[in-house]
Amino acid sequence: MVTTLDVVRPGDEAYDALRRTFVHEGEPALIVRCHSSDDVRHAIGYARDNGLVLSVRSGGHSGAGFGTNIGGVVIDLSPLDTVEVVDVHRRLVRLGTGARWKDVAEALAEHGLAISSGDTASVGVGGLMLGGGIGWLVRKYGLALDSLVAAEVVTADGRVVRASADEHADLFWAIRGGGGNFGVVTAFEVIAQPLRNVLYGTVTYPVEETAAVLRRWRDFLRTAGDDVTTTARVFPGQPVMVAVCCPADAEPAARAAIGPLLRLGTVLGQDIAVRRYPEVLESVGELPPGFRPVVRNGLVPDCTDELIDAALAGGAALGVYVELRGLGGAFGRVASDATAFAHRDSEAMLLTVQFDTSAAAVERFGELWRTLGSLTRGAYGNFLTTATDQDVATVYPPATYRRLAAIKGAYDPANLFSQNHNVRPASHRP
Repeated sequence: MVTTLDVVRPGDEAYDALRRTFVHEGEPALIVRCHSSDDVRHAIGYARDNGLVLSVRSGGHSGAGFGTNIGGVVIDLSPLDTVEVVDVHRRLVRLGTGARWKDVAEALAEHGLAISSGDTASVGVGGLMLGGGIGWLVRKYGLALDSLVAAEVVTADGRVVRASADEHADLFWAIRGGGGNFGVVTAFEVIAQPLRNVLYGTVTYPVEETAAVLRRWRDFLRTAGDDVTTTARVFPGQPVMVAVCCPADAEPAARAAIGPLLRLGTVLGQDIAVRRYPEVLESVGELPPGFRPVVRNGLVPDCTDELIDAALAGGAALGVYVELRGLGGAFGRVASDATAFAHRDSEAMLLTVQFDTSAAAVERFGELWRTLGSLTRGAYGNFLTTATDQDVATVYPPATYRRLAAIKGAYDPANLFSQNHNVRPASHRP
């Protein structure tokens, strides 16, 4: 290991904080805080040459715990947090993979720009971008990865390459949805969009109207313009909440576009107002020690009454949080084979969270998903807390997986980058 690296070992003052992620604790042998691509290259080489498990972390929000490990090496990319507007006229922005989305939003707001990212302020750029990025502008501008035009990638053999439509095009395709399977991305070049303000907030409806509200929400979504991104949230036994975000540089038009969401039932309250885009990214506090909620999701090509009823009944019986996120719009106009995020025909994503993590509760949650799984098709890897072979098969359809496996065989034939929804390398001959 090169001695000039910023290395944290067990017993060092910073170790206890850095071995943890948002919901997981690890005991890595070494944490390397990387300040450059060269640092990343050396850390990869050390893990590879010593046969150690390698985890890569940007923000540490992986629900499946990909950002830490036991006895291996963790590459901590948080120091790579620059946000640079390279060309304001082209709206070209370079993002360090360790930047947090709140900081990105604030930096771009100074130029009247925004990127469709996720919905949480403290999430890191890297993991979200590589997995997809379903945020508050997903129907207007697509996934976060749809804004990507190039990336700097450190590969398993220590090369630093530029991936774009013209250079390492196969790798460029794979990192847009294929997660961390193919290398360590140290920087992303993206095209931002002109945006200053959004109309954002929540409308609340009575708990007894939940099923009817979700059906009307679904019907509205099918005819809504691309400007409107909306989510329906159901906490056990609580009034249903419908959240909405709409670009509001032309406020009257925005209010007209979201108007039907204020007429889905008996309104108990609403706080929709014009806000700066960075203000809509939510802050999330620390979870209680040892608390690991179980999260599953399914992408929904047809949000049927049967799906709504099954999700609500299961959620009520098990005390499970149920959420429907609207998709379509720009998200759905990208061809299914244009990126490694293949499930573009989905009109919504069904997200569920099981708070009771006892063995019996988790088993019942699994039974619920045996029903819901038959009503969905595919899953969003960033919102899974497990990484089984079945999860991988659900995230990547067969044709996508085969293409990813071939690219994996070319760039990471020994599967050094395995701490992810892992695509196993196809046999590769130089």
